[in-house]
Amino acid sequence: MAEDKKIIVFALAHEEYGVEVDKVKTIERMQPMTRVPKTPVFVKGVINLRGVVVPIIDLRSRFGLPESSYTENTRIIIVAVNDIEVGLVVDSANDVIDLNEDNIENPPEVVGGIKAKYLHGIAKISDERLLVLMNLNEVLNKDEIIQLEKIEA
Repeated sequence: MAEDKKIIVFALAHEEYGVEVDKVKTIERMQPMTRVPKTPVFVKGVINLRGVVVPIIDLRSRFGLPESSYTENTRIIIVAVNDIEVGLVVDSANDVIDLNEDNIENPPEVVGGIKAKYLHGIAKISDERLLVLMNLNEVLNKDEIIQLEKIEA
């Protein structure tokens, strides 16, 4: 029998996405970032989070979506990807839901302009509501993780 997973739901360009709760460390409000030279354009900088330097990635920029101004609802979701902490800038973090694995289908090749390799699957929440589940290991490829490890060091 399929298990239920706890999923944090967040918004990005009018779509709902999800990431497993066990990969999320904290959700923070936007805060000032220090830009780091010679990093990919989607790496917005680093923050000092309780004594730990955390690289910040703007998911809109990462996925090639139109950039938008940060608002009162903008959040940084701190996730652990291959043993390093990374902050993901999202439009808002809305909800935590229980999701049965039976409701998750493989993603099509492209969803809302985002390539399937970044996606774990598509979950049907209700007849009108679909949730795009992130594949955090692909959001950052190995070379980018090596670059971010250098930032953290």
